[in-house]
Amino acid sequence: MNVITIVLLALGLFFFAVGVVGILRLPDFYTRMHAAGKCDTLASELMLLAVALYNLSDPSLGSVLVSIKIMMIAGFVFVASPTATHALTEAALVVGVSPWSKNSGRRRL
Repeated sequence: MNVITIVLLALGLFFFAVGVVGILRLPDFYTRMHAAGKCDTLASELMLLAVALYNLSDPSLGSVLVSIKIMMIAGFVFVASPTATHALTEAALVVGVSPWSKNSGRRRL
């Protein structure tokens, strides 16, 4: 059980790092939000699953209930994170943030 927990935590950390690299390297707001939304959601899910499994290493009614609550939090993150990313990108589109293109020349920061 501990090996599975370590693997899930390492994968979660990897996807958080990939999301950070995506935020730093991608050219515009929309692609950065895409990287942040996808990677952070997956990394959060993996880490919450790891915590829920680690909590079950000592099986009792209390630990099962706590693991169920953790998985309910994971379900909320699974719904809320992409929804928030979508709302932010739609607000940026309404405000007039233009998407990056190869012909746009120098990018503004």
